[in-house]
Amino acid sequence: MASLQVPVRGKSGGTPSTKAVILVGGPSRGTRFRPLSLDVPKPLFEVAGHSIISHCFAAVTRVPEIREVFLVGYYDESVFRDFIKDCSRTHPQISIRYLREYQALGTAGGLYHFRDAILKGRPDRFFVLNADVCCSFPLEQMLRLFEEKDAEAVILGTRVSNEAASNFGCIVSDAHSKRVLHYVEKPESHISNLINCGVYLFATEAIFPSIKSAIKRRADRPRLVSYPSSDALDTSWLPQDDDEDGQRNEVIRLEQDILSDLADSRQFYVLETKDFWRQIKTAGSAVPANALYLMKAFQQQAEELAKPSANILPPVFIHPSAKVDPTAKLGPNVSIGPRVTVGPGVRIKEAIVLEDSEIRHDACVLYAIVGWSSRVGAWARVEGTPTPVREHSTSIVKNGVKVQSITILGKECSVGDEVRVQNCVCLPYKELKRDVTNEVIM
Repeated sequence: MASLQVPVRGKSGGTPSTKAVILVGGPSRGTRFRPLSLDVPKPLFEVAGHSIISHCFAAVTRVPEIREVFLVGYYDESVFRDFIKDCSRTHPQISIRYLREYQALGTAGGLYHFRDAILKGRPDRFFVLNADVCCSFPLEQMLRLFEEKDAEAVILGTRVSNEAASNFGCIVSDAHSKRVLHYVEKPESHISNLINCGVYLFATEAIFPSIKSAIKRRADRPRLVSYPSSDALDTSWLPQDDDEDGQRNEVIRLEQDILSDLADSRQFYVLETKDFWRQIKTAGSAVPANALYLMKAFQQQAEELAKPSANILPPVFIHPSAKVDPTAKLGPNVSIGPRVTVGPGVRIKEAIVLEDSEIRHDACVLYAIVGWSSRVGAWARVEGTPTPVREHSTSIVKNGVKVQSITILGKECSVGDEVRVQNCVCLPYKELKRDVTNEVIM
């Protein structure tokens, strides 16, 4: 099939115009991010001193021609109101809007549902970023490759170990031309260790027809009649809403339904990043993501990081409103949130301490997340198990049982003096008065 050629000049004859879409998901997603997502939506959780979505937005603002950004998801409108207000204040030249799905439509379904908003002003191409990805977002390099190759789609890829690759979408590409030859989501056998990073650049006139034909294929597929159980009767026999194209609004995902077809029939290329990348799926994965973003900020000599000293092993982020005793030793890879109090003799390493928490004197917090307004008693130890920062799993096997390698205290947890909490996930409002290991504390 002959592929459509995207003109490098814009539709208006000037330079091509570009937009960006950040996919934020919704409350039924992110369940693996509990107990942290019980109190704050995952995209607004802070790593390295900024919300996860802020890191995505910051990357988008570094592309000068992007003037319009959409957040697409199915959280309530109020969730991102303050974030959008802050972004509009700091970047008045960029229009940022939240487009709310009435139900989960999938990564491609959401784009297609809001195609009129995305296509307004006739942009030539647009970026799509998954908000739960931690990386350096080399969007400018993706744009360069897009223009060099006269591409219709560019995907960001990275190399992982062969064992880890089957947990992700795998890309087979031509090493010389960078053309994507084949794409398989979570293959059962080894195909490639080049994986999908969840960051894309699409030509508007290629992606929407691809999604439309995927919806049509889905509609044309013969439907199996299943007899629902009585508890599902009320929903399953309701008439389905039809789109104006006559298609039912089903979940259509870029990864499962679109990318393999793009690889077969379109000018589809991959930019392989050598920089850091990881997903932020589980609550524990926020700790390695925190480390990666802090290391990046340290390499760029960011002003907001704490100055290295005998008791500050960089990189460390300390919020200006936090009170840290000068005898406490922090780092590497530590984020201290607003109004946190850290007492004398405390040791914190590879950890996130969230706002209004108190770490009392001589306590130890390692490979852990301390939830909002929590209290860690004197001489207490809250610790996880070290795992390599490039490791893509945050669970380990101890005594034949799979446990979280990162210890997590939910909101307003209290750890008594001299109590040791190791490899535990603790739900909000719990008081721990005795030592606990390898447990989920409900």
